[in-house]
Amino acid sequence: MARLNAAALPLCVALLALCLAGQSAAGRYYSDKVQDKVRKEVEKAMAYNPSVGPALVRLVFHDCWVNGCDGSVLLDKTPTDGTNTEKKAVNNIGLAGFEVIDTIKQKVGADASCADILAFAGRDAADILSGGKIFYTIPGGRKDGVVSSAAAADANLPESTFDFDQLQTNFAATARNFTVEELVVLSGAHSIGVAHLSSYKDRLGGADATPIDSDYQSALTKATPPELLGKGQNPTLPNNPRDATAAFQKDAAYDPAAVGVSPTRGVLDNSYYHNNLINKVLFKSDWVLRTDSFAAGKLQEYKDNAAEWNSDFAAAMVKLSSLPAQGRNLEIRKNCRFTNQQYY
Repeated sequence: MARLNAAALPLCVALLALCLAGQSAAGRYYSDKVQDKVRKEVEKAMAYNPSVGPALVRLVFHDCWVNGCDGSVLLDKTPTDGTNTEKKAVNNIGLAGFEVIDTIKQKVGADASCADILAFAGRDAADILSGGKIFYTIPGGRKDGVVSSAAAADANLPESTFDFDQLQTNFAATARNFTVEELVVLSGAHSIGVAHLSSYKDRLGGADATPIDSDYQSALTKATPPELLGKGQNPTLPNNPRDATAAFQKDAAYDPAAVGVSPTRGVLDNSYYHNNLINKVLFKSDWVLRTDSFAAGKLQEYKDNAAEWNSDFAAAMVKLSSLPAQGRNLEIRKNCRFTNQQYY
């Protein structure tokens, strides 16, 4: 490791302080006032409700994947779409964290767009959830869109039942241009969060069911019987069996230590890859990564090298958070739930 000489040290310290103010007892803090306010509110929200963290990371993907990072996923109503916004999309079931964004917007006002707030909040949530192992810097300057369509969201967001070719095509679309490697990298976010029964019911049996560990399948069926959907119920389970109850883990024959993952619940880490390679993942779109030789190789690579996945996930999130807004008449909203035309 190269050493710093005494003359260079003050300059390095000054540069570090300029870009990132450092760490405090409460967590990371920033010299940029907007980002520092975002960080403080995310920390408070996650301390009060830990499920907010995974929700914020998910929101970044669901916003930026549809017409770029324009905060359109936050809208309740628009002049052109009415109330049939992205929040109503089938593929956006269970989105959460909107109240955190509202709170931050009240703190920063016109100093930041809602799109910027969301990108910063998702970054900080990933940092906290990973215990500081996943951190990346992103600039501000995003603008907020004035269009938000449920149909557009369902047409663009990948479905949990996609096969590999569909996933590859979706990620490689011209507006996004993400590689198979980045598909595998971003899928690792399924180490956190929860999923609705409707998103994995196809994995619980039937002629078209994709391979799944039998103990895990039985545990899923016991915890969330498919017939509940016919009764108007759509319960959730953790994406990661590591985060499930002890009773569920026993039914699923899942021992984190035996699998080789940390037993600490709610951590954003490479446990997804360990789980996938033993067929204990919820979605068909997870399992099908094993059907492509390159993607399967990356699953094994990230299972074996947590630090590499941390780094690659951070890079993929930078790329995701940088997808440009595609709409016209962009603005900085007064209220993240409404366009400025409706706000007044």
